[in-house]
Amino acid sequence: MEEILKNNSYNEDSVKTLEWNEHIRLRPGMYIGKLGDGSSSDDGIYVLIKEVIDNSIDEFAMGNGKVIEVDIDFETGKVRVRDYGRGIPLGKTVDCVAKLNTGAKYDSKAFKKSVGMNGVGTKAVNALSEWFRVQSIVAGKTKVAEFSKGILAKEDDIVATDLEQGTIIEFIPDRKLFGKYSFINEYVEKLIWNYAYLNRGLSLIYNKKKYRSPNGLLDLLNNNMDYEPLYPVIHIMEDDFEFAFTHSDRVITEDSHSFVNGQNTTQGGTHLAAFREAIVKVMKDFFKKDYERNDILYGMASAISLRITEPIFESQTKTKLGSVDWDKEKGITVRNYIVDIVKRQLDNYLHKHEDIADLILQKIIRNEKERKGLQNVKKLAKEGAKKVSITNRNLRDCRVHYTDLKDERRLETTIFITEGLSASGSITKSRDPNVQAVFSLRGKPENSFGKNKEMVYKNEEFNLLHNALNIDEDMDNLRYNYVVIATDADVDGMHIRALLMTFFLQYFPELVRRGHVYILQTPLFRVRNKKQTLYCYTEEERDQAAKKLKSGVEITRFKGLGEISPEEFSNFIGKDIRLDPVILNRESGIDNTLNFFMGDNTKERTQFVLENLRYDEEE
Repeated sequence: MEEILKNNSYNEDSVKTLEWNEHIRLRPGMYIGKLGDGSSSDDGIYVLIKEVIDNSIDEFAMGNGKVIEVDIDFETGKVRVRDYGRGIPLGKTVDCVAKLNTGAKYDSKAFKKSVGMNGVGTKAVNALSEWFRVQSIVAGKTKVAEFSKGILAKEDDIVATDLEQGTIIEFIPDRKLFGKYSFINEYVEKLIWNYAYLNRGLSLIYNKKKYRSPNGLLDLLNNNMDYEPLYPVIHIMEDDFEFAFTHSDRVITEDSHSFVNGQNTTQGGTHLAAFREAIVKVMKDFFKKDYERNDILYGMASAISLRITEPIFESQTKTKLGSVDWDKEKGITVRNYIVDIVKRQLDNYLHKHEDIADLILQKIIRNEKERKGLQNVKKLAKEGAKKVSITNRNLRDCRVHYTDLKDERRLETTIFITEGLSASGSITKSRDPNVQAVFSLRGKPENSFGKNKEMVYKNEEFNLLHNALNIDEDMDNLRYNYVVIATDADVDGMHIRALLMTFFLQYFPELVRRGHVYILQTPLFRVRNKKQTLYCYTEEERDQAAKKLKSGVEITRFKGLGEISPEEFSNFIGKDIRLDPVILNRESGIDNTLNFFMGDNTKERTQFVLENLRYDEEE
């Protein structure tokens, strides 16, 4: 008993008080979701950019400053955000970036319907940056302060200046926390474009290129659709709510974009649920038939934006709106507010545009026909999946899932799709069972190009895979943030990648559009001597490693994932994991891409392969 008490001592020395920056650095997940190396759009380095721009956006929303400049040096990682708003009050410049629970966002007169309501955002950026600089310019005077990891390193006196009024924030994310990170331009561009779509009249200049949207959510949908809409986008605005939508035969489930006070609520929330409810209600009433909810929503591409005072989000990263009340005094809820606007405005629109109403009706009827045609197939597939799941070893699940909104590690949740038992065995033994799952393919999957959705349920492996992801109805129930294709880098492995990508793009394109699909990088070489082992992903890294180790160097080339031991694999799927994101752009288009690589255009594809053929010389 005495030994137990010794090992579990709890006294005054056990109680510690952390400085504000120490707490943020110790628990960054509470403030920015996760760290990451920049390969994912929700990695912390992008959250840092967003937190700073949010403050500038709030200035614009209050009528101050119509231009925001964003500059990123991709080599050094330095970010600069400059606005032309009111500027931080000079006497509070340091406090506003280095003292928690300090800021003007608590004063609803100074900032109405802003995103940041807790006084944490810029402080988190400061604490998580190896170098941070703030400069405020107010009425011809300026104040500058510099920090390192949240600690004040330099504070200048207030002096006169010719600079135009506003705020300049510069920072470099801390490499000790984020590791060897790099910004991906497409992710930053998407962030900048979203700000432009949601703030008509605002100009954002990102690395000298101007971004501006005169038509808001109408521009968002038109610019992001890599498919043909069935009818022109319906775009309606009233007071603090804006929505736009259309239907397409290329959107299998639903492609939705939702925002609250400019924040992209990727997990939806009360506002998105209310919008969907209203759309379904209007369609049923207008067409005078009790259609199934999914028959109305399937194939719909939509975007909604709500402005609300003091929104309540379900986490610091603000991915899901939890607010219920719109106006407590008047007893109006978010649901009632949105449903009322959509019902009135959309009903009027459909009565005025009978041609578009007819196209919507035909889409609903096609959805209904397809659903009924798949009912028996889905029923048999579900029964089959239940029977094999008892003995099925395809999926080795993890404990935490992407849908666990209260869990700090939900953003780390990953499913590795592997080829063969040897590779899946190594990953399974070395994975983190809390947040990493493994799905094992039995050989090459079938080519799904050009086939109808029955294949999703009739093909046993695809049926089990999409059940594991839980994306049959929509993306809201996706169980993993990262869907990682982990195959060998040889011809067979590349073929399996192509077949899996065809499956996702053919039936679940939203999974790719929303940035959930990745390719796992694994080392090609192991370079070691008796003292040190280095793993290399390219021939250049191999040569550099050989020079570094100098004498007694042994070089091994891995020919497949199965050759890498579980002990070694733990080095490649942990904190140093390297992932290549699969990014869709509107220019390539899903249909064109699939048809070129997986269709019958043999002559054109053969010519492409010959022109782009690469091979490695034998060692």
